[in-house]
Amino acid sequence: MKLSVKKITHWVQNIVDQLSGAEIPKLYFDPKGQAQQWIDQLPQLNHKYRPTPWLSNTHLHLMYFDLIKKKNVQLQYDAIEHLHMADGGITAIAWYGLHLPESTPTIVLMHTLTGTPESMSEVVHDLHRYTGWRIGLCLRRGHANLPMMVPKISIFGSTSDLREQIEYIQTKFAHSTLYAVGSSAGTGLLVRYLGEQGEQTPFKAAFALCPGYDTELGFKNVHPFYSKIMTKKLFQSFIHPYSTTWQKTASLTQVLATRSLADFQYRYFEMAGYQSFEAYNQATNPIFVFEKITIPLMVLNAEDDPVCRIQNLEPYKTVIQNMPNIMVVTTKKGSHCGFYEGLKQTNSWATRLISDFLINQHQQELL
Repeated sequence: MKLSVKKITHWVQNIVDQLSGAEIPKLYFDPKGQAQQWIDQLPQLNHKYRPTPWLSNTHLHLMYFDLIKKKNVQLQYDAIEHLHMADGGITAIAWYGLHLPESTPTIVLMHTLTGTPESMSEVVHDLHRYTGWRIGLCLRRGHANLPMMVPKISIFGSTSDLREQIEYIQTKFAHSTLYAVGSSAGTGLLVRYLGEQGEQTPFKAAFALCPGYDTELGFKNVHPFYSKIMTKKLFQSFIHPYSTTWQKTASLTQVLATRSLADFQYRYFEMAGYQSFEAYNQATNPIFVFEKITIPLMVLNAEDDPVCRIQNLEPYKTVIQNMPNIMVVTTKKGSHCGFYEGLKQTNSWATRLISDFLINQHQQELL
């Protein structure tokens, strides 16, 4: 009888797995490099990611993440510190875990395209819950209603601003080991910074959640519906609230006429402080420097992501599989930055993997 029940349970689970798209993650890495050992150290890489069955549709999964989860997870940050950049611009760091001992590791988190402390609450909460570490959410210019004292904005962020933020964090917590996480557009900033810094980065390891790889081509591949919606969000977040700031910007009319993320990126380069799109792209696109990354980096993409499409990875698989310090993990389902699992109570499979990876890397640092 027990055997029959076990067989039936196994049969039902297999049916649910087939219908929901549950599969063991695919891994792309150099088998001769350090990434090889992560397979044994991280159990999630060896077991199926079972998405919440009623979220197996990629669009429903994304809407649940964007419209429900982002708004339902309430988090009281310890402080939001405004930082004055060298050129007079203002960024900020939202802190969670300020009460922890100074020697506690710190995760420096880089947010999404129009990210705010509120929209990033679930990620901050989960990373703190799983690791017990301090979280510093680095807010970019113009985000979260920050004052825009200088007419300059970059949707992916500025590595020079990030350097100033990191220097501040290092001064504030001089004995804290630093790790980095980028989410969606934040991965562009993270990877660009890691590539520019090479061996000079203070980060010991990093995780990129749902990157677009080549940011020029990545924006072209965004599903048209989401591209249109996100472009409107850019207007609402960075253009309309700062109309006085942009009134002397010659290209403003052209920017406001755009209807897709790709068009917006081609037109807004003046707002980012560049004379041409080519100059902007060369200075910000992470794909030009990612081969110079030296620290352990794990990357996670979903094959059904309608925003950062899996096809963006294809041209770089061979290069990645020859880099000893990088592993790309892909799942059949997960949508864009969702990766929910569970039935009644949904939790992010991704934030658990991020946390376990960083904890494992920290343990290696202590050896």
